[in-house]
Amino acid sequence: MTQPIRTLDVKPRLPDALKEILPLSENLWFVWNHEATKLFRWMNPDLWDETRRNPVELLGRLNQDELKHLSEDEGFLAHMQRLYREFQRYMSARPNGSMLAKSDPKILVAYFTAECGVADCLPIYSGGLGILAGDYLKSTSDLHLPIIGVSLAYQKGYFRQYLTQDGWQMETYPENKFPTMPMKLVRGADGTPLTVAVDLKGENVQIQAWEVNIGTTRLYLLDTNLKSNSEPARTITSELYGGDREMRLRQEIILGIGGVRFLEAMGLKPSVYHMNEGHSAFAVFERIRQLREEEGLSFNEAVEFVRTTSVFTTHTPVAAGIDRFHRDLMFPYFESMARSMGISFDVLLAFGREEPRNSEEEFCMTVLPMRLSLWINGVSRLHAEISRKMWKKIWPNTPEADLPIVHITNGVHIPSWISWGMGEIYDRYLGPRWIEDPDNVKVWERVGTIPDTELWRTHERARERLVSFTRKRLTRQLAKRGASSRELAIANDVLNSEILTIGFARRFALYKRANLILRDMDRLEALLTNEKYPVQIIFAGKAHPQDQMAKDIIKQLVQTARRENLRRRMVFLEDYDMELASYMVQGVDIWLNTPRRPLEACGTSGMKAVANGALHLSVLDGWWDEGYDREIGWAIGGGEEYQDHDFQDEVESRALYDILEKDIIPLFYDRGPDGLPRGWLGMMKASLHKLCPLFNTHRMVEEYWNRFYLPATRQASHLMADGWKALKELAAWREKIMYNWEKIAIKDIRTDEVVEIKIGTAYHMEADIFLGELLPEDVMVEAYYGRLGPDDKFVDRATQVMQKAEDLGGQTYKYQCDIQFQESGHFGLTIRLTPNHPNPESRHSMGLVIWGKS
Repeated sequence: MTQPIRTLDVKPRLPDALKEILPLSENLWFVWNHEATKLFRWMNPDLWDETRRNPVELLGRLNQDELKHLSEDEGFLAHMQRLYREFQRYMSARPNGSMLAKSDPKILVAYFTAECGVADCLPIYSGGLGILAGDYLKSTSDLHLPIIGVSLAYQKGYFRQYLTQDGWQMETYPENKFPTMPMKLVRGADGTPLTVAVDLKGENVQIQAWEVNIGTTRLYLLDTNLKSNSEPARTITSELYGGDREMRLRQEIILGIGGVRFLEAMGLKPSVYHMNEGHSAFAVFERIRQLREEEGLSFNEAVEFVRTTSVFTTHTPVAAGIDRFHRDLMFPYFESMARSMGISFDVLLAFGREEPRNSEEEFCMTVLPMRLSLWINGVSRLHAEISRKMWKKIWPNTPEADLPIVHITNGVHIPSWISWGMGEIYDRYLGPRWIEDPDNVKVWERVGTIPDTELWRTHERARERLVSFTRKRLTRQLAKRGASSRELAIANDVLNSEILTIGFARRFALYKRANLILRDMDRLEALLTNEKYPVQIIFAGKAHPQDQMAKDIIKQLVQTARRENLRRRMVFLEDYDMELASYMVQGVDIWLNTPRRPLEACGTSGMKAVANGALHLSVLDGWWDEGYDREIGWAIGGGEEYQDHDFQDEVESRALYDILEKDIIPLFYDRGPDGLPRGWLGMMKASLHKLCPLFNTHRMVEEYWNRFYLPATRQASHLMADGWKALKELAAWREKIMYNWEKIAIKDIRTDEVVEIKIGTAYHMEADIFLGELLPEDVMVEAYYGRLGPDDKFVDRATQVMQKAEDLGGQTYKYQCDIQFQESGHFGLTIRLTPNHPNPESRHSMGLVIWGKS
């Protein structure tokens, strides 16, 4: 086959009058600016859609006559110039003063994620994890914070979905053409592509990177598709979540180790590394290696510093969804890395095991970052609880409530997901602060000033657009399958823009139970075919190519939607993507979510719908367990968890039908003389008022910043000062604690001899503690007490520090305290010893606890 001897990128020749369009096309800021997307659509509406809303490709495919015509269009030029001035103001705006005022000037956060969904035209995402990462980076841009993203440049990205005649999901993998996308190859000072190398089983794999501008935030996409690499190496970054387990291992080495090396090659020195899920966890090994080689630190010193400056967010409440690798697979990739870190391969493996000495346990990509991160969180309150249960073996003898896994609940970037009409309403009645300060409750209090008529008409227009879009997309997908003219005619007449519309769209997996609403077909048919109070439902979503059970659910939904009596009221749209998601969250009245609790870590699609005025109907799982209130939406069940899944499905499907029949449908169709559903509108406003300030990525980013990034950077600065003096002292202290911990003991506990006490009365406790070679300041001695349940286990707990009262000699000390109970009930007490770590956040990270015994 003929091969080119040289490649080059040919750029459009823009008339001088259009020069300002170029920087607008090369920055993904346009994604959340309706006026920018309006400008590009103005240039050529059909081509804009054909390019999947890619302004770089759009400019490259416009012919010179079209460009000349636009350069002479005064209306277009005025719009472009106005937008360019707005873009310049945005890019030059000062950072969020209140957040940066307290910051260390050296702060720079590197955010590692295996996928990132910022725009349709950059399809390197598969689902919620990637969309969340994209929304997070948009908010870091809006807040003008020093945060950079690192991910992989997938040649094929995630698959495109199409359905066979009988409704079975099939996949295609179109290749991304990076030179025609809003991204640029990172080049060195000499103008050649900047590269770094990573050793993979003896092959020096070269990595280049593409820079994507997301407003003021930069995202670097690592790419192994270089001619200098072998064919197997070139395919490492080919496909998102593709290939076998070894391919996954190779991708994660490139992301974690290659990502750290590339940042260093660019001269970037992050103060904090944030691993968004465990795919990038090998970054901690590379950071330890670099600190050993470049700073001359010992292994323990390097580990302490990496732990202090690492943030890990877990998203997975299901053990089966976590990457694990066998020792034999790991050895050829990491034996030399272990040597360069100054440890044995078996010690390296121990960092990825819940039980470090269990040689049969596989290496886990969640355990590794949990062991080597001081700052760990789940993505909702409930998910953090589940994570503490899942990973309690990492910190043996520590109560679940004290495990160092907190929650920072996910959010969404509201401007990216709301309709143009809702944006105008917010501008008019909330003012600009709904964009600048969306987590401010006072901003959303003004929702009450929006006239009912205006809010309802805006929502109805969004529903009309959804119905129109659905008809076009359904007709197109049926035509591709060779449908009959009758089927095409029906597709062009599905749905009704004036009736109650339910949306269900997400990644398809068995636990998400997309088919729960099909459990009683008689009740469902009665709902969908009711002539007086009709209901319609739109489904969309992709199953993982190897998830046969999820594919079966899609097939079931598609075949149900083809029933003669339902085909105008129920639709499954193929190839779920960001465009389809936008139309759905903007146009539905009800967003339906039916996961099997507690398997939904957070879920964010409902947040997007809520920001558009939809009402949420969901099982109490993920974010809805925090957000639900009977005044703003509906809950399926009361948060129960079942062992019998079939019984659970029966109970919760009945609850779903009951809510629809008795609450939702009557409320939606309860219209006043003016045709407005006043009760429904009241719930819409209450929902917007309560949920929007809580579930947005500005609030989420600010939480990470204040709770994790700032304290991590401050601690790093302290540890690095005076030639790493504090770090060396801390590492030495830790080694001393680890060596001596098993020698200390609680020799005696004494308490008041009473079995009943009045509220507010002091209760005295004493304990004699043998510390051996440790000093009193090395150990925290606490009274640990709380209310007991029927099984005499703590249902809540509080602690009180016991003070050293006397040196008893023989390395033994007397500690004491007085406890005053402020509530009545049946209480239990004990004593707990933990290392008195200089950093309070690190107290439980060592996994060392001694409990008092009766």
